[in-house]
Amino acid sequence: MASRMKSIFSVDVEDWFHILDLPSTPGISEWGSLPSRVEANFMKLLDIFSEHGAVTTCFFLGWVAERYPHLVREALARGHEIASHGYAHELVYEVGEERFLRDVTRAKKLIEDIAGCEVLGYRASGFSITGDVPWFFDQLARAGYRYDSSVFPAMRGHGGMKGVNLGPYPVSNRAGRIVEFPITVARVLGKTLCFFGGGYLRLFPYPVIRAMAQRVLGEGRPVIFYIHPREIDPSHPRLPMGIMRRFKSYVNLGATERKIRRILDEFELTTFRAFLEDSTSLRKDS
Repeated sequence: MASRMKSIFSVDVEDWFHILDLPSTPGISEWGSLPSRVEANFMKLLDIFSEHGAVTTCFFLGWVAERYPHLVREALARGHEIASHGYAHELVYEVGEERFLRDVTRAKKLIEDIAGCEVLGYRASGFSITGDVPWFFDQLARAGYRYDSSVFPAMRGHGGMKGVNLGPYPVSNRAGRIVEFPITVARVLGKTLCFFGGGYLRLFPYPVIRAMAQRVLGEGRPVIFYIHPREIDPSHPRLPMGIMRRFKSYVNLGATERKIRRILDEFELTTFRAFLEDSTSLRKDS
């Protein structure tokens, strides 16, 4: 076991064609006509989690939950937390305040109706929270969410915010209180880097990921791991894109499952909901 502190494993439940911000990215009106892989890939992930006795948080895209409600119910039946990834998979800094509120409210109600339980958490598409959306936490609280895991505390292609807390922290606003679980980063040679999800997890060798996770845990922060169902499916269809973006999107897909299994074996994992309930300081007044 890497540490007594628990970490959090999360899945952004979306399909292979939901890669953001490309000329080739299909619009939502086209999604239903594309060959879906999310059902088979997510069920495989659930089986992997069951084999290792792990519980996770599943951030369902509302569009996916609406078309595959049995995936929501199956994840819940296996003990996983159900959370929201919004409905239409749009960049927060591009949609504006009112459209954002409509999207996250719609997704929360839809997923709650399917799951039959309250949805507490949200994660933005592409971690697209920047200083240009000061209304973000206020509107999220208005929609009834209690925690968020969207802030990426370093610069990146779809947002990023420098100078924020690296561990979980409460955010109070006019509409209520939100607990933020920023995406986990580690400081290396004066730089702030992510090793624990998406392309970062696929790129770095597992011994590096493990060493950086142990460093974070030693600093008293939980490690937040995150993946997408397509990342255990090396044969999934590809979207046309430039060479650098193609590398980021598809590097080392064949290694993802092995890394996931090692994480599940070597780290004590929990859900965001359980972590929040177990933390007196974060739970206070929430």
